[in-house]
Amino acid sequence: MTAPTIAPETTGPGNRDSVPAGWLWGPYAGLGATIALVTLLLDQANKLWMLLIYEIEGRGRVAVTPFLDYVYVLNTGVSYSMFDSSSYSWQLGLAAFAFSASLAMWVWLCRAGESRLMAAGLALIIGGAVGNAIDRLWLGGVADFYSLHAFGFYWYVFNIADVAIVAGVIALLYDSFVASRKDAAKTS
Repeated sequence: MTAPTIAPETTGPGNRDSVPAGWLWGPYAGLGATIALVTLLLDQANKLWMLLIYEIEGRGRVAVTPFLDYVYVLNTGVSYSMFDSSSYSWQLGLAAFAFSASLAMWVWLCRAGESRLMAAGLALIIGGAVGNAIDRLWLGGVADFYSLHAFGFYWYVFNIADVAIVAGVIALLYDSFVASRKDAAKTS
């Protein structure tokens, strides 16, 4: 009689394989959900403060530093106000698109998440997109407040959600280059 073989443990805390990849939950879903929720809460809290407490809409342009101003801009278009339309049905459509894209990115995070950086990048994009979608439903457009400028050049006006989306895209790009370098090193 032989001793029974014991399979290596594949579950438990800290083991990436402890949570099987599913459509709506995967190994990095907890991290992603936390980052997306914190991003969303920071963005919405900042917008509420700027609109209701600081009352930026009535102040006009406020110089904060030689290169940063506070100003209220309601963006009723997409990036850089392209396809601008103030109709509420257009805003509903853009919000629906943002929610759909966020759901698709969530599935990507859960099904194919390969690293913490990828999960963080996707979560930042999701949190920012949902934050801007909420603005479209609540305000009829996206509330932007921060204007960077230097030497007479003004960059576009943005908000915390926009910063999170850009940071998420940078994280995804970095993660893809690091992964491809690792794969190239393995083949040589």
